[in-house]
Amino acid sequence: MQAYKDGQKKFANGEYDLAIKGFQKAAEANIEPVQTSYLIAESYRLSNRFKEAVPYYKKAIDGGITNADARFQYAYALKTTGDYADASAQFSEFAKGQNAPQNLQERALREVEIIRIADRLKATKMEVELKDLPLNTAGAEFAPTVLGNELVFSSSKKEKIYTNNGQPMLGLYKINIASDPGNTQGNPVLFSQEVFAPEAHDASPAFSPDGKTLVFARSNTGKKKDKSPDVDLYMSRNVSGQWTAPAILPINDSLAWDGSPAFSRDGKTLYFASNRAGGVGGIDIYRTNIDASGRFSRPVNMGKDINTVGDDMFPYVAEGGKLYFASDGHPGLGKLDLFSATRTQGVITIENMGLPFNSPQDDFGLVFYQNLKKGFFASNRDGGKGDDDIYYFAAPEEEDTTTVAKHNDPNDPLNPNNPNFINGKRKVVRYFLAGTVLANGETPIPIDSAVVHILPDTSDTQIAEFPTAKDGKFGKQPVEEGKAYQLLVQRKGYISKREPFSMSGRNIPPIFLTKELTDTTFNVTIKLDKLELNKTFVLENIYYDLNKYNIRPDAAVELDKLVQILKDNPTMTIELSSHTDARATDAYNMTLSQNRAESAVAYLNSKGIEADRMEAKGYGERELIVPNAKTEEEHQRNRRTEFTILSY
Repeated sequence: MQAYKDGQKKFANGEYDLAIKGFQKAAEANIEPVQTSYLIAESYRLSNRFKEAVPYYKKAIDGGITNADARFQYAYALKTTGDYADASAQFSEFAKGQNAPQNLQERALREVEIIRIADRLKATKMEVELKDLPLNTAGAEFAPTVLGNELVFSSSKKEKIYTNNGQPMLGLYKINIASDPGNTQGNPVLFSQEVFAPEAHDASPAFSPDGKTLVFARSNTGKKKDKSPDVDLYMSRNVSGQWTAPAILPINDSLAWDGSPAFSRDGKTLYFASNRAGGVGGIDIYRTNIDASGRFSRPVNMGKDINTVGDDMFPYVAEGGKLYFASDGHPGLGKLDLFSATRTQGVITIENMGLPFNSPQDDFGLVFYQNLKKGFFASNRDGGKGDDDIYYFAAPEEEDTTTVAKHNDPNDPLNPNNPNFINGKRKVVRYFLAGTVLANGETPIPIDSAVVHILPDTSDTQIAEFPTAKDGKFGKQPVEEGKAYQLLVQRKGYISKREPFSMSGRNIPPIFLTKELTDTTFNVTIKLDKLELNKTFVLENIYYDLNKYNIRPDAAVELDKLVQILKDNPTMTIELSSHTDARATDAYNMTLSQNRAESAVAYLNSKGIEADRMEAKGYGERELIVPNAKTEEEHQRNRRTEFTILSY
């Protein structure tokens, strides 16, 4: 049992390689076999080893694992191995599940559609030759970039071992590019002692056009107690042949992952990837302008044409201005695929680069070398020397195209291979929104005569209004690509509720379309709670720093949702209560919880909620959900914030 507990502790700290060892010992002793298999699979997935996760997901699912997303992650892992048939079957099975989270359900259905066109994506084959560079090792080599005649890249060569994946920590290294670049070999040397940090990851180098400014990503610097990545961007300058000590950039978000930088061709714009709040999906691509004094403008999201609900990262701007990037959100062959983005008359066209650039695994970090016919990128595809490897690509010498990729002209309707047109006419999709309103409960019951107001995401200016029928259904309302909406649902006797709906990531790529005009309807389900006295609701994710009661930014996001509920239900008064765990004295916990409750009420009041509609109450440790909590997860369940309806 101790091995299982050790595995849980390492897993919670993000030390996945050590967690796997603990769980495998537990598996040998047949301790919690189903959950152990699931946690081994998750450890492999979270350390980017999807292939190794497959048999453990299967064992957990065959054993009856109840985790809502287990089958989805199993299906995704199968896709990364190229087992498209089994992956599609598992995605379909997951989407049918009653307990599947709606966002993952929609993504699973989209993955089924993407897998259906995998053969068409494979047919997009570029006339280039690939070479696995001789410098690659059993460790990781990735994020190549060119500085003069040197290849500068990230590699796992430091002495310290990263407990997330069991590999050495990452550093920046360089090597001279051979006259035959595909035969670049030898022993890479440290890029710069001044940039070197022995106990942190250094990765993803990007150089300004003059080669005198370096921006790179540094992570796991010890700022966090756990091992989850705290990735930030740093800058170093070359002064008289020496690189300066790296300085953290002001564009970083302290609560986010910020990495994979790239300069524009004129050096006046820095592109990078971040999962900061307010983005389109997981990791998005942003840009920031650099003025003559070296100051950075506020970062701007690159928008929903490029960014998806998945991860979009590793941007690179080629000569001529075309943007290349990696994504697992656009239709692709596996995990990260390489894409290009072209803007023509204000319309952005995204193209999958096809084979041999892409594979079922991660393919990312493309850069060109000397011209647009050759360059480097990284992949952890089968057949490499180890983890991530760097590959050299080159078009045939007699090739006279201006790029390595013979992409179809997105504006030529007569091109029979152009996915944007059919029979010479541009394909068109009309999108609609419809749904069902149900009463929340063990057996959801349709609610008739509810009123559904469809609003823009940013205002209360009504776009449309629908009543629900006896079966609870409403709709359908035309919606636009890239737009976000709110659905305000009201019914006497129920708590009015807002449900967000975004078209981000829902647009159907032209390659899926088989006719000139396609209609598609998105159906949402909204559950209303009955308006009852003394009914209590737990506010999710309202966390406080240890022994403190100030409102953190992440807690403010959740409290803002309660602000909206109170504004939409103007006659409701509530008690806002705070609860602690039982790890301090009862008297101390009572005072702490009262202060926390009052702090939350004061925040709501500052957002326009009248003070006489709220009552703050601290319960300390007197109403524990888990009376004899032992694990940190159990203590966290006890540390909660709730609101109870006092009148309406």
